[in-house]
Amino acid sequence: MTTRPVIGISTHLTQAVWDHRSAQRAVLLHERYPRQVQDAGGVAFMLPPDAPAYAPEAVARLDGLVIAGGPDVNPALYGARPHPKTVANAPERDLWEAALLRSALAAGLPLLGICRGMQLLNVVCGGSLVQHLPEAGPHLGSSDGYGRHPVRPLPGTLLAELLPEESVTVPTYHHQAVERLGAGLTVCALAEDDTIEAVSGSGFTLGVQWHPEQGTDLRVMRALVRAARERLSGTTTVTSAAFGSSSDLGFTSGAGLLSPSP
Repeated sequence: MTTRPVIGISTHLTQAVWDHRSAQRAVLLHERYPRQVQDAGGVAFMLPPDAPAYAPEAVARLDGLVIAGGPDVNPALYGARPHPKTVANAPERDLWEAALLRSALAAGLPLLGICRGMQLLNVVCGGSLVQHLPEAGPHLGSSDGYGRHPVRPLPGTLLAELLPEESVTVPTYHHQAVERLGAGLTVCALAEDDTIEAVSGSGFTLGVQWHPEQGTDLRVMRALVRAARERLSGTTTVTSAAFGSSSDLGFTSGAGLLSPSP
């Protein structure tokens, strides 16, 4: 039987209520994340926030990594003041997930950033974020949850290899987006209003601004699991130039919190 690759998924750390108890600190993850990993052929492991120093050890035990969606990234991490609409209330996640991303990039681990995960990937690579998109746009979802809008994969990029259609309609729920592109990243897709919807880096490094786990299209997750399986078996294929335009993975931020340790 083929060994299934282990895919780590970052989680929320928040207050929750269950079994008729009062609110307690809990590690949470929408069930659709691990289910999509499983449907794509992987084994899903939850990665709750931990001390950033342990990120290399965690990454060493994984075959692939998903940084899940969630609250806004602290704008101090890219040297900006908070917008009135910014809600950055997950400091443990910010530091832990940034450390996971740094370690994954250094190790060449296949990784996928989803929504917040793509934004944090961009910040870790020295980029910045638009803190609030126009509320009349298509990105903010609907009153009852996720919205849908088309994105355009750019020819010659990693995403276009995975989604070769001229336009793909995706589930969406976000009010922030990539502004200044991080070092070593390539824009892979745009929305109709030119919002950056996907980025890629070296190896299998992909960020998508939408929520593939909220849909039925498994192609993005299957690609991550396939890359993880190839790495596990030692048969990683040669990637095209679309997988990254630069080998420069220096990590900077306005506050210096995302700089790698000496």
